[in-house]
Amino acid sequence: MPDPSAPEAPAQGVVREPDGAPAPGAGGLLVDRGTLRLALVVGGLVLAVLLGFGLGRLSPSPADPARLAVAADDHTHAPGTGAHEHGVSVGGGGATDVGGLAVSTGGWTLTPLSEGFAAGRPGEFRLQVRDVQGRPVTRFAVVHDKPMHLIVVRRDLTGYQHLHPTMAADGTWSVPLTLPQPGAWRAYADFTVVGDDGGQTALTLGVDLAVPGGYAPRPLPAPAATATADGFTVSWSGEPRIGVTRPLRFQIRAGDSVPTLERYLGAYGHLVALREGDLGYLHVHPEAGPPGEGVTFQLTVPGPGRYRLYLDFQVGGVVRTAEFTLAVP
Repeated sequence: MPDPSAPEAPAQGVVREPDGAPAPGAGGLLVDRGTLRLALVVGGLVLAVLLGFGLGRLSPSPADPARLAVAADDHTHAPGTGAHEHGVSVGGGGATDVGGLAVSTGGWTLTPLSEGFAAGRPGEFRLQVRDVQGRPVTRFAVVHDKPMHLIVVRRDLTGYQHLHPTMAADGTWSVPLTLPQPGAWRAYADFTVVGDDGGQTALTLGVDLAVPGGYAPRPLPAPAATATADGFTVSWSGEPRIGVTRPLRFQIRAGDSVPTLERYLGAYGHLVALREGDLGYLHVHPEAGPPGEGVTFQLTVPGPGRYRLYLDFQVGGVVRTAEFTLAVP
């Protein structure tokens, strides 16, 4: 039988004061040591989660423009590769989106540095491509023989120009530019940024240029499969379809003969398509290989409407442009 005069042995898990008295818990209750330890652990975990959530909201990490851009348009290729399009992405259900409608996307922004164009007066167009932090980008891939392709056209789809700016060390691009008629013009910068990890991101950004004066838009020519350009007759054949990649073949003739096409921008032809209305941009490159009697492009039409096609080709060291109107029901 236990000795009543002996001190009581401490109960397992009960915290006692140095004098042997039980330590009071909240409201004077006895505190179980295991329960106390579990409560402290759980409370610490909850506090850490709450602090991490709050700090994450207060101090977001800087966005990586390369990752943002790749998420918007993951596109890597070597110069001179086969048929493909810039500015077109295929969405759900076969829907497609065109490029050139925005001045900024995926953390990259086209920033014009020139103003005050006058109709018919030679000028200079200067621009920068800036990242999500506003810094000028200086690393670009050479794609189809050039690091940047600049397409300029009036909003009625006349006055097409295909230019190639040069870049200074600070990331400023410049090119001579004459806008012959008053009105609103659209400039498309088609380029491929090289990220810090070496990854390439193809982008097409667009910006409007204003030329003061009376603007008299010209109606778009009727759809046709044949056009002339500086004495050459150019015709196309194919069955373009919405959301489906289809071949579009161009044949070029000089009278009764077939001229020898020369490589231009790394290929035997260069095709740009602009959609009437919003001026959505498609930059299409031909299939690889010798041209034969024509040049074939793989075209994905993004939606119904009328499109203006601009085919650049080179013969005898001179680049010509044939223009067509394509109607897609």
